[in-house]
Amino acid sequence: MYTIDAEGKAIGRLATQIATILRGKNKVSYRPHLDEGDRVEVINADKVKITGKKLVQKKYYRVSQYPGGIKEVGLDELMAKNPGDALKKAVKQMLPPTKLRPGMLKRLIIK
Repeated sequence: MYTIDAEGKAIGRLATQIATILRGKNKVSYRPHLDEGDRVEVINADKVKITGKKLVQKKYYRVSQYPGGIKEVGLDELMAKNPGDALKKAVKQMLPPTKLRPGMLKRLIIK
């Protein structure tokens, strides 16, 4: 189990480190078709550093499958409501879109 302190770290660089550990690429026995990663616990997720104008400009979208049903949430709203969700979305997008991804995300614990 890895414990990572997110205080003062850039969100993207932190997400790449977490995705590498969740996937198991830091091990000698890494095989891409197996889920051999470790658990990752992230503390101080609310103190993560957001660089540039991302806090104002970055948007996350989801679709309700109805006409005109696109919903958008800004990064500033997401960080105000739940800062761990922004990190979790960044890690999710860095993992491969295969059947192994939900199992990898279950091992991510954000406090």
